[in-house]
Amino acid sequence: MKTALYGRMVFGAAAVFFGVIALMWHDVDTWQNVHHIWSLPFGIIIGGCLMAAQIAGGIGIQHPRTVRIASVVLGIVYLCFSLACIPDIIVAANVYEKYGGSFFLFLSLFWGALALYTATEVNAARAAVFGRLARLGLGVCAISFTLGQALLLHDTASAVPKWIPPGQMFWAVLTTIAFALAAITILVNRHARLAMRMMVLMVGLFGLLVWVPLLIAHPEAHFNWSECAETFLVAGAAWMVADLKSF
Repeated sequence: MKTALYGRMVFGAAAVFFGVIALMWHDVDTWQNVHHIWSLPFGIIIGGCLMAAQIAGGIGIQHPRTVRIASVVLGIVYLCFSLACIPDIIVAANVYEKYGGSFFLFLSLFWGALALYTATEVNAARAAVFGRLARLGLGVCAISFTLGQALLLHDTASAVPKWIPPGQMFWAVLTTIAFALAAITILVNRHARLAMRMMVLMVGLFGLLVWVPLLIAHPEAHFNWSECAETFLVAGAAWMVADLKSF
């Protein structure tokens, strides 16, 4: 399907984008919670290898011959990134991380990589199990996205461009409700594919209307670059799960 190809292109391009800027700018604004990897023995080397693997995986999923192994590479990378966010959950530096905000963000990318791997699985029984896991996992992550926006509603509203009617708070509340409905629909598997595709559209619009303009206006802010990359990674991951034939 063409839509599957486009989703893979978005996911892969965003993976390459994030990996490149992380290797270019070795700072917390770019790496965000993943910077905890630096505290490990040989952490700088490990972090660099993970980012390089992410770039290789992002390129690899664009080619039919390498898509399976590349999806495994990305799955390992994003699982490591999720684990790197656990210290912030324990310390609970802010309310967003207290409920595992960044942990579930990177975990959603893992489910996207699993969905891509599932699409290459020839065993129908295994494909059905992996697909179900990817759908349920994405549904749980959508709950986290809902909580993240609800707990930081004013911050979410402030990120909405002021020129979009009828107002910033309106869109903050509406998108929070949309995440909640998507989470429920995905988890109970009632019109789950439609819900995931609507989530792809919504997150993609976040990237196009919020982060791309901020990146253009303030290219010196590395945080804008990483947030833009992560937003399109989430959109691509949800797209991967939505395009599964069976879940």
